Amino acid sequence: MADRDRDRDRLHPHQIQVHPQHPGQHRYEGGAKSLLPQKGPSTGQILAIITLLPIGGTLLCLAGITLAGSLIGLAFATPLFVIFSPVLVPAAFLLALAVTAFLTSGAFGLTGLSSLSWVFNSFRQATGQEPLDYAKRRMQEGTMYVGEKTKQVGETIKSKAQEGGHDDRTTVLGGRT
Repeated sequence: MADRDRDRDRLHPHQIQVHPQHPGQHRYEGGAKSLLPQKGPSTGQILAIITLLPIGGTLLCLAGITLAGSLIGLAFATPLFVIFSPVLVPAAFLLALAVTAFLTSGAFGLTGLSSLSWVFNSFRQATGQEPLDYAKRRMQEGTMYVGEKTKQVGETIKSKAQEGGHDDRTTVLGGRT
């Protein structure tokens, strides 16, 4: 019979079969005991509760004392705030403006630095080189360009002089060829 159940489980693995351990017992025997776990808490769980209960209670007590102290302090300080409000309100306003100005200045400074950094990086990526290397290369290219132009102008003058006539050169040299 067990072989037949295993074969059926292989054919239909998504079906779950429930076999009661006591075939004649189908009614519910309720009560609080059936709802509780049959096994009690472990030793580690008991030690954790014993350890954390005093710590949690102490912290809760400290929180209550702090709240009571804050309320008592607020009760004593409220009349002072009312009496000194003509001085404290403008002072608080001035302090808030100073903090806002300081934070705004820092934000503008960071924005400026990040903008300069972005421009520098985009310039470097566009040229593929550092700015000083780029400037050196441009100077070399400019010098080479001026040298080539000077050479071309010299050749143009020489060719025009030769075209202008052989006679002009002979007259300049005193008639010799």
